[in-house]
Amino acid sequence: MVKGESLKKKTVNGVMWSAIDRFSTQGIQFVFSILIARLLMPSDYGVIAMLGIFLSVSQAFIDSGFSTALVQKVNRTETDFSTVFYFNIVVAIFFYILLWFAAPFIASFYNIPMLEDVTRVVSLMLVFSSLSGIQSAKLSIAINFKTRAKISVISAVSTGCLGLYLAYNGYGAWALVLQMVFSSLLGTILLWYFVRWIPKLIFSWQSFRQLFSFGSKLLASGLLDTIYNNIYTLVIGKVYSSFALGLYSRASGFAQYPSSNITGVLQGVTFPVLCSIQNDEQRLADAYKRFIRMSAFIIFPLMVGLAAVADPFIRVVLTDKWEGAIYLLQIVCFSMMWYPIHAINLNLLQVKGRSDYFLKLEVIKKIQGVCILCITVPFSIVAMCYGSVVTSLLSLVWNTYYTNRLIGYGFFSQIKDLSHILIHSLVMGGIVLFTISLVEITWAKLIAGILVGGIYYIWGAYLMRFDELKEVLSIIKRK
Repeated sequence: MVKGESLKKKTVNGVMWSAIDRFSTQGIQFVFSILIARLLMPSDYGVIAMLGIFLSVSQAFIDSGFSTALVQKVNRTETDFSTVFYFNIVVAIFFYILLWFAAPFIASFYNIPMLEDVTRVVSLMLVFSSLSGIQSAKLSIAINFKTRAKISVISAVSTGCLGLYLAYNGYGAWALVLQMVFSSLLGTILLWYFVRWIPKLIFSWQSFRQLFSFGSKLLASGLLDTIYNNIYTLVIGKVYSSFALGLYSRASGFAQYPSSNITGVLQGVTFPVLCSIQNDEQRLADAYKRFIRMSAFIIFPLMVGLAAVADPFIRVVLTDKWEGAIYLLQIVCFSMMWYPIHAINLNLLQVKGRSDYFLKLEVIKKIQGVCILCITVPFSIVAMCYGSVVTSLLSLVWNTYYTNRLIGYGFFSQIKDLSHILIHSLVMGGIVLFTISLVEITWAKLIAGILVGGIYYIWGAYLMRFDELKEVLSIIKRK
């Protein structure tokens, strides 16, 4: 078990390198995605988004919760690793064959003929990624995000250049397809190079059953989450158009950049760290509360700020042809700002080995979400986005129910701890909106909004003596 300063040091190092991994990689990908989006049309992105649900469901079955089970298990063995490795490959090949034969029906469902060939090519990602699942899990177990950062940066630069070249030369949606497949292949090659692990010629049913008893519940909950998260793209692509889906996917993608990536940093590091102190109730509760406040301190202002500058941001970054995504982005930001709080609450259930609680929550939340979706679909995509905000807030109530049972930190306690951050962020958003209304030039609106918002938030947090700011500064000072 990691103790005292050793745990703190390991956590800080993990967060630092995970942050470098996420934000150097995402920064590079963000730049390339902007350049590519300026060359392509929203409908090109819509075509790729239509396949999201099929690829995501397949990937969920391939992993089947085994990666998380391996990280959570204390006395894992080489037999465990080899068993999961072979399982992943067999399931990946099965789903690739399934999607190959399903491709004509997918194209017919959306009434887009090119989807038949696109499905068969992009599904190669499933096979490539299945070959490196164990290597990725080993990096997480070791909290070795430095190596992951190297892999991610190399892959992001290489695949970004390829995607930009193809988009510039008129490949359209195929530029995105080939970029995705090459990214998966290169990532697998690099993981094998940096993580020198070779599977043994062994498959243990005992190991499989033991890991699957934990992972199966995560698989079920993961499938529910995956299907629900992609059902918006499925419905929009079918009911509306690939152009409308392209606008929605780009707005959703921008909203997810800060929210999902910072959450990924915190979740990827906090899970193995919290697992190491899972039997020390007081330390676990204290660490968990600190992670919740820190994530909100970082995420809330970013999401509110992005919503405030959405208009000049979209016009400057993607040009006016993407202006239909502006209002969608503003709404989705208020849904995604709660994402890290959801994730860390659910993280605690996995740390405590309560994947049964995890599954129950997912079933309840997805039924609730589908009901709200069915109500909003007939109106418009905007109504669907507002529905996602309502769903996110209601889900927070459900997610904190078991957290309260496990460590006595429920919904009202969390809202109370986060209220000062939320209010400060909303005030910042209002100031940014007022500031950009005074500026006429579009690019100047964006710069002014970012500068004023950032300065106000940090200076205000300093004057009001936010503990979260002190902790961030202390981490920066130590590093």
